[in-house]
Amino acid sequence: MATIKLLLRESKVNKDGESPLYIRITKDRQSKFVSLGITLLPEQWDEKNRQVKKHPNSVRLNNLIAQKVAEAHGVSLEIESKNKFVSSKVIKNKIMGKNSVTFSDYAYEYLNRVYKEKKMGTHDKVKAVLSKLNTYTNKATLNFGDIDVQFLKKYEAYLKDDLGNGINTVHSNLKIFRKLFNDAVREEIIDFQNNPFNKYKLKTEKVKMEYLTEDELKLFEDITLDKGSMLDHHRNAFVFCCYAGGIRISDVLQLKWKDFDGSNITIEMYKTNEMISIKVPNRAMDIINSYKSDKNNDSENYIFPFLDNTKVYDEESMFKAISSRTAYANKDLGKMVKKIGLGKDISFHCSRHTWATRALRKGMRIEYVSKLLGHASIKTTQIYAKIVNSELDKAMDVFND
Repeated sequence: MATIKLLLRESKVNKDGESPLYIRITKDRQSKFVSLGITLLPEQWDEKNRQVKKHPNSVRLNNLIAQKVAEAHGVSLEIESKNKFVSSKVIKNKIMGKNSVTFSDYAYEYLNRVYKEKKMGTHDKVKAVLSKLNTYTNKATLNFGDIDVQFLKKYEAYLKDDLGNGINTVHSNLKIFRKLFNDAVREEIIDFQNNPFNKYKLKTEKVKMEYLTEDELKLFEDITLDKGSMLDHHRNAFVFCCYAGGIRISDVLQLKWKDFDGSNITIEMYKTNEMISIKVPNRAMDIINSYKSDKNNDSENYIFPFLDNTKVYDEESMFKAISSRTAYANKDLGKMVKKIGLGKDISFHCSRHTWATRALRKGMRIEYVSKLLGHASIKTTQIYAKIVNSELDKAMDVFND
């Protein structure tokens, strides 16, 4: 339970030698202060009895102080009876007339914030996560204290058993919860020890990283397709990425002629907003040149024919367009895999893995690979080095024959 105490803060002194009187709220060793708007000389405060003395308005002030302290006790008891995990800051805000924040309110504030910040991918992901939670709780408002380790265990079982979500999907969902709790701790809405993720650990499983060998990539390049068909365009874009730095499909879709200077493509990565320039290798150059025409060379036109040159996309419509075009491309890649009899389940992201493993096999330094992929840390890139090293280890098995 929180403790409420009157305190004359003698460390603060105004020009008249008076110090302010505060209500101090302490919860879990964390203290917050609420000013009563009263200043007193040290000799006008009775520390033992917590009241004003030797002051012309001592009776009125003591009545006011008693009223404020009673209100603070009442507010504290009311809040803690509903949610034992509230922090001293939340109690202070309630005493000052500010609404306390529930987990549900906090989550939807975050959802609205990422929408305003035009982070459409994050917005749609969080929206889907909260939709699942609402179904599970029958749209009940959740306080932070309602979500404890026991709740998380039951909710994880619901996601797995009732919704059929895999381990990594469950991890992705609960990672949003963990972020919200960590943010609430930093903002002093809840205390650190009341964060259930201090004890509840998220689980993941390794996903097989699909990539193409040189021979498999050649099979893709040699597929006979109707020229100018969407299958053909998707194959060309996929192969282009396998050569041109493994850029993401979101960046390929938005690649314009103004981004290509004849030797390099310079783009602001859609996912990270990082600017990068990539020299286009010969095979990728052949693909770009195949799309050059008098009708399509306007600098504002897209190089690949996936987005509408006549449409002005805002952040939301661009996100939706990228999502639908990506799904279409991945569906066509599945058709091509069947056509060449390749026993792999690949998506467009496979081109990124393919480029990275090819680059390392050909001797490119890992820091260069990391830079071209736009990784924030070289640790992320090291997984590709492990793949290549594993291939080399297998190659040495010839000496065991």
